[in-house]
Amino acid sequence: MNLYIDTNIYLSFYHYTSEDLEELRKLIVLIENDRVALHLPRQTIDEFRRNRDGKISDAIQNFGKEKLTSQFPQICKQYEEYKQLRDIIKKYQETKSELLEKLTSDVVNENLKADEIIDTLFAKANKIERTNDILTSAKIRFDIGNPPGKKKSYGDAINWESLLKAVPNDHKLYFISDDNDFSSQVDEKEFCPFLEHEWEERKKGQILYFKRLSTFFKDKFPDINLATELEKELLISDLKYAGSYRSARRILSNLSLFSEFTDTELNDIVFATISNNQVYRIIEDEDINGYIRGFIEGKEDRIEEDHLRGLHELLGEVTEESNDDLPF
Repeated sequence: MNLYIDTNIYLSFYHYTSEDLEELRKLIVLIENDRVALHLPRQTIDEFRRNRDGKISDAIQNFGKEKLTSQFPQICKQYEEYKQLRDIIKKYQETKSELLEKLTSDVVNENLKADEIIDTLFAKANKIERTNDILTSAKIRFDIGNPPGKKKSYGDAINWESLLKAVPNDHKLYFISDDNDFSSQVDEKEFCPFLEHEWEERKKGQILYFKRLSTFFKDKFPDINLATELEKELLISDLKYAGSYRSARRILSNLSLFSEFTDTELNDIVFATISNNQVYRIIEDEDINGYIRGFIEGKEDRIEEDHLRGLHELLGEVTEESNDDLPF
């Protein structure tokens, strides 16, 4: 899955947004499991670095201006709640000052949680360097008036030309941006028709457009809320189709690091164990046997009867009469 995230999406995590950093953590999991190739033009990196401080400064200034009112009508002062509110306001202002002091220090030292996660994301992305060919193509595009592009800025054109060069042909590109330069002037929820047609013509592929990272995850992984849940789902899926003893052992080892599984996850693990010969043929190995027993111990009542019977047969815990029940 090829993915591009525009600069404004990364910067939104430093400002007022309904997005959560967990979305970026989930993206890291997808990259680490080879489910996503994140394409990152050098231009996008520079735009992010260049605008980070300004975005944070604006957010801090807006936050600093927000105040609880300390003015009350005279008629309120005879009530106990008046004194309580005054104390709450004083505590709010003191706590807010402490927060701003710590925040400013972490901003300067780039110790924000967003910094840590985005740095990790950038390190794992497929970087696209600015070549002379990309710069020349972007300049021509801008000068003749083809989108994308803002007045006196080649930035969007450089990012687009970078993607045209780096993304493989005949592949879909998931494109996430809240920049109107990439959206239709008729319906901002749709991708720019000119760019969509150009991509289809030159790359023989399709653009799938999202305005938010959270919308992308709701579309592709609707039932996954946390990065750890996504990681478990991917590992279980890999276990079903593991093509070697080595990969099955690695997957089971990684799954053993999780302490909680849903009923569906447990049953999927058991089914993969009894149906994939790269798993059940090594089930007598001490480490594999330990992993499997650890998954089901005390949870037998949550596993489907046929699956559990097949697993017990593999583990040598039932009589030979149940051989016919095995699913292989």
